[in-house]
Amino acid sequence: MTAVGTAAAGAPSARSDTPVLEARNVSKYFGRVVALRDVSLSVRAGEVNCLLGDNGAGKSTLIKMLSGVHRPDEGALLMDGEPVTLTSPHDAQARGIATVFQDLAILPLMSVSRNFFLGNEPTRGLWPFRRFDMAFADRTARQQMHEIGIEVRETSQLVGTMSGGERQTLAIARAEYFGARVLILDEPTSALGVKQAAIVLRHIVRARARGLAVIFITHNVQHALPVADRFTILSHGRGAGEFKRGEVSLDQLLALMGGGQELADLSRELEELQRMSVRPASPGAEASATGGTAGAGGAAGPGG
Repeated sequence: MTAVGTAAAGAPSARSDTPVLEARNVSKYFGRVVALRDVSLSVRAGEVNCLLGDNGAGKSTLIKMLSGVHRPDEGALLMDGEPVTLTSPHDAQARGIATVFQDLAILPLMSVSRNFFLGNEPTRGLWPFRRFDMAFADRTARQQMHEIGIEVRETSQLVGTMSGGERQTLAIARAEYFGARVLILDEPTSALGVKQAAIVLRHIVRARARGLAVIFITHNVQHALPVADRFTILSHGRGAGEFKRGEVSLDQLLALMGGGQELADLSRELEELQRMSVRPASPGAEASATGGTAGAGGAAGPGG
């Protein structure tokens, strides 16, 4: 039997001061549009670095750079302290950088087993009679999902029938199984309810405990605070600071992301609207309205 993939090909390295992956002063331009300018980010083994920023802050551009989709126009990428050039997403994956994008690259009308090994199918038999090794795929998919806390009823179950949180964890488990050292998660909780988001957040903590370097991209500060060891803030394509856990509060993070002032302005505006909606009419206006009604009634009386 030939099985493609090595279950956690080599254990992740122990916690080190040298970042597993680092973007150092990178910039990216699309014509005259400055998507990123002089941004730095790093992540170490056994650490969760949460990349925070509002929509349009440049998060997507940065993770595409880290996953080999874009090359930096300025600055450098490093792995284990050595400069690298990521020529493609396949190159990044071969180096142990696994990115789980929002669309997940999952086919809802295929089974759990088929999705788990999508593009890396295990086979058995000799050419030209080689075929998909269903028994190995079922056994492995069930075991890996069990390890991350998801009990699959049947590995033949269509992925489209799974919850959003379960689909996210399937994509994450698949990335880890094929030897990821760095796990980049692109807004994994953005479309999930509280219970489903909790499934994903628990797995992020477990991935860190196993020694993976995790970059968790989100604009939801409340999801970031419980799991992050460090926070890297982006605002309008530029770095707005990097902080260790406990050094910054939720309100400070919101302000650094560029949303603090907007939220404060919105709160004041809503309070004013609330006051206006419950404000009683002035006595003069009330008398005028009463007089108008009485006058109308008096005028109607004689005519009747």
